[in-house]
Amino acid sequence: MSRSSSGYHHGDLRRALLDAGTELLEEQAPARVSLREVARRAGVSHAAPYHHFGDRGGLLKAIGDACMADFLARQEGAAAAESDPAERLVAVGEAYVSFAAERPHAFALVFDPELCPPQDPGPERGPLIARNEALLAECVAAWLADRGRAAEDLEALGTAFWGTVHGLATLVGERQLERAQVGPALRALVR
Repeated sequence: MSRSSSGYHHGDLRRALLDAGTELLEEQAPARVSLREVARRAGVSHAAPYHHFGDRGGLLKAIGDACMADFLARQEGAAAAESDPAERLVAVGEAYVSFAAERPHAFALVFDPELCPPQDPGPERGPLIARNEALLAECVAAWLADRGRAAEDLEALGTAFWGTVHGLATLVGERQLERAQVGPALRALVR
């Protein structure tokens, strides 16, 4: 395989472009991410991203898929670290809000309906979303069982918890709420 002057060879160009795009996304909103700048940062021709992603939307969707994987991993890690069902819900919610606060552009990309339509999230994101939904359902079911409540409210309570946590993430992102207020708010909710 031939190597370019940047050190990237054909086998890892896609990864290099994703890394460069993710780095750029950490600095600016998704709307400002350009294929040309991603190529420049990756040290390749400005045409290279088109070969791997088709267009800007394809690149952003792939970056969004990677961001969703990180978002999910943080929540799964938080859930695994807690044995108490109420504290597990709080930990998952705090991980959700922390991701949004620490990586606001990535968070925006995860929920961009243009790049990830809810009815057709795509072959990469779809399974990640399903895992995220299953994680929340498992956490809510364990919390209900711990409280001696029937699981018939599972879907409604899962939706209510998600909406609450997403709202808290938005409020923290808009500096209307301090991150330190999230845990106590969630604990009050799950008591």
